[in-house]
Amino acid sequence: MKRLLLALVVLVALTAATASGERAQRGNLIVTLDGGFAPQALPRDRPAPVSVQLKAGLQTTDSSTLPRVTRVELGIPGQGAITTRGLPTCTARRLRNTTTAKALEACQPALIGSGQMVAQVKIPSQPAFAVHARLLAFNGKVHGQRAVIVHGLALRPPTVVVLPFLIHLRPGKFGTVLTAHLPPNLGPWPRFARFEMSFHRRYTFHGRERSYISASCPLPRRIPFGIFSFAKATFTLADGRRISKGIARTCQAR
Repeated sequence: MKRLLLALVVLVALTAATASGERAQRGNLIVTLDGGFAPQALPRDRPAPVSVQLKAGLQTTDSSTLPRVTRVELGIPGQGAITTRGLPTCTARRLRNTTTAKALEACQPALIGSGQMVAQVKIPSQPAFAVHARLLAFNGKVHGQRAVIVHGLALRPPTVVVLPFLIHLRPGKFGTVLTAHLPPNLGPWPRFARFEMSFHRRYTFHGRERSYISASCPLPRRIPFGIFSFAKATFTLADGRRISKGIARTCQAR
């Protein structure tokens, strides 16, 4: 009973702390990270299908122009797993210079998520303005390595960006890391501001139902729920600086 009461207190405190996301600051730059997964009740000893939502952003404390981002890393913990066996793939080449409708027409079977992004554009001698893009995420491979291929379409001005996130397995708290390098051909003017992505895909392979993302809640018996590291976002800037933020969430063991 005491353990249950303590866990409830921790859950309430954590929920209040993360209701509007979490942030870290370095100089005048702030990185924010938020997100969650569903369902929160998961098996203790085996992975189960989940859907995941992530939101990340950059802002400055003095409203100055955002720095240029050259590399993005998104980490998920060891109790989460990405499964792609039997899932159709798409290539960056098939998505280049396509509208959202054409991207879906070309790669619908490989679709694993969707979202949106906002970029700040600052052209010399002109006021900065925001560009909004719709995002689609596809399962893919780059030189034989698993990847998430993100297709972004902005209507004003008309812009198409295709960005591969390579999937790496690493030791440590965040065992799966998605890494993307923003290409120089994007130019010096667009600056990443924020994005929101939801990942969810179930499919059947060899008669067995599978999920693109699965997770477990590996807690000891008699402990109904606990806190774990859920995600980490790291941005590398053009001047070499790095800024990161990790967040924790709760899971309920069943």
